[in-house]
Amino acid sequence: MSERRILVTAALPYANGHIHLGHLVEYLQTDIWVRFQKLRGHRCIYICADDTHGTAIMIRARDDGRSEEELIAEMQQHHIADFAGFDIEFENYGSTNSPANRELCHEFWQQLRAADLVVERDVTQLFDVEAGTFLADRFVRGTCPHPGCGLTDQYGDSCDNGHTYSPADLIDPVSTLSGSKPEVRSAPHLFIQLEQLHPFLEAWTQSGDHLQREVANYLKGHFLHEPLRDWDISRPAPYFGFEIPDSPGNYWYVWFDAPIGYIASTREWCEREGENFDEWWRNEATEIHHFIGKDITYFHTLFWPGMLKVAGFNLPTKVHIHGFLTVNGAKMSKTKGTFVRAATYLEHLDPSYLRYYYAAKLTPRVDDLDLNLEEFAAKVNSDLVGKVVNLASRSAKFVAGLGLSQVYPDDGGLFAAAAQEGEQIAAAYENCDYNQAMRRIMALADRANAYVEQHEPWKLKKDPEQHARLQDVCSVVLNLFRQLAVYLAPVLPRLAEQTGELLGAPIEHWAESQSPLCGNEVAKFKHMMQRVEKEQVQAMIEESREEAAPAMAPSDSGDALAAEPLAEEITIDDFAKVDLRVARVKSAEEVPEARKLIKLCLSLGGTEERTVFAGIKAAYQPEQLVGRLVICVANLAPRKMKFGVSEGMVVAAGGGGKEVYLLSPDEGAVPGERVH
Repeated sequence: MSERRILVTAALPYANGHIHLGHLVEYLQTDIWVRFQKLRGHRCIYICADDTHGTAIMIRARDDGRSEEELIAEMQQHHIADFAGFDIEFENYGSTNSPANRELCHEFWQQLRAADLVVERDVTQLFDVEAGTFLADRFVRGTCPHPGCGLTDQYGDSCDNGHTYSPADLIDPVSTLSGSKPEVRSAPHLFIQLEQLHPFLEAWTQSGDHLQREVANYLKGHFLHEPLRDWDISRPAPYFGFEIPDSPGNYWYVWFDAPIGYIASTREWCEREGENFDEWWRNEATEIHHFIGKDITYFHTLFWPGMLKVAGFNLPTKVHIHGFLTVNGAKMSKTKGTFVRAATYLEHLDPSYLRYYYAAKLTPRVDDLDLNLEEFAAKVNSDLVGKVVNLASRSAKFVAGLGLSQVYPDDGGLFAAAAQEGEQIAAAYENCDYNQAMRRIMALADRANAYVEQHEPWKLKKDPEQHARLQDVCSVVLNLFRQLAVYLAPVLPRLAEQTGELLGAPIEHWAESQSPLCGNEVAKFKHMMQRVEKEQVQAMIEESREEAAPAMAPSDSGDALAAEPLAEEITIDDFAKVDLRVARVKSAEEVPEARKLIKLCLSLGGTEERTVFAGIKAAYQPEQLVGRLVICVANLAPRKMKFGVSEGMVVAAGGGGKEVYLLSPDEGAVPGERVH
């Protein structure tokens, strides 16, 4: 197989917020595909950057009392840490506010001007008088003006039914910045006449394999069946972005410079690594693959190919488009705790779990993906722990001192049959049909486990005369395990690394699935993966709900009930079930790997103690807490967390974060007394 040169991008995360589980559908899908290409021996690079311009950044920085540059620098560090925590590796992670991006924006602009595609005309736009700014599409919501639609609470540029329009056309528009009704003002804007590129765009989108068929049909039915609208490419001041050199006071709209950020980030990598930039973006032999969500299809399949064509850069080989994430069958919800940040997940659960679960759900289609939390735990426990890792844990310990057999034993054709499956599994990865790949791999795992059950190495271990047979059986099992680890390496890089350490042979190429190891030493088995406990998942959900509380906190009106209404009525018997006790904080210490937690040792009097992990790090220093009396829920069922077992809960008020206030009894109360 000849080596391919492949450049891969995922959509640039906006620098106005943290990475969450919905974002990770895309970045994990892309990382798996890139790792697969590298494992196959191809030259493949994964390029990304932060999307940093626009009104949202400007407003956020203003509210925080700092510069936009300070805000985006801080958010970039958070994003990089979140991605690294999930084993997502980029060759370069840049920023659209970079000098390289500014230079390339100028280059694109010159080519668009030279092609006579730019026109200027006044635009009637919505202006928020209270916020003092023109409103970007995402900061206006109202009713879709399209005849027969009427969807309410829709964004300023398009509705959930796929209709596009100008924000000024919205019915009953409202500014999301201030909640006020915006007024209409006029300002000069620059437009790209996309209709001039209509023949090219129709030919490109409707031929070849550049797009999934349903996407090509969507573009044909919604946009290409009529003249394409001119693309408004500028925004008047105030606006955080790059000022247009030949139009002072106007700035390139964020959707102009954001995709150019793919190229700018590549240029940074080329300059650092001594690579030829033109080989990656101006050579038809290079494949360009974009992975994006369905909400930005329009920009990546019409505007972006048009810009690339005019500016003389490579066109995308394929734009891979995926659906949205739902949790338990519904949109992610902050109030339900299902809007989970990447960093919050990592405090409670192994990233390998999510990598595998998403892979098991992803297909080549533009389907939404549902994270069913019960299924998540069950599937990880069944497939990864019960089927895959189980092979190593049930065999490696028996041959740690013996090593693998010098000649691969007769296994009834199991290894050879699984090797033949390799190309079909590879084809599934190539087509982004990870669901198909995982099903095939787990079918192989089932056959390997049947072999273990049939030969029962734990019984062979008891009979000294069977130790040669034991070595052969375990050699078969460990080779079948390693074969699975190779096939799973794009999804589970940590497992691949652990497997390499166990058998003294790093997993570096797909071809390693085609031949067994013989004579290798077997290291002492180390635990590879633990089961998912429901308590861990629930703790993650509870923490996510707490994190969302400050955003939903009441205003200065003092109406706390507006933020958190009263719970359902209970009886005195219900209340009596909760055993509230006075406790004294015996010790308090930070949990270094956790962003919110402090580990408390609570004395309830005498020798009775409780270990409690409390999410109060933002509000209290550990040394402030030692010796303090608190109220403890003493009969709460223990909750297993990543950092240990929490045996209760301290009672506090407030919305979370820095707004946490521990409740304490008056002087005279002693540890162990019940609170009535």
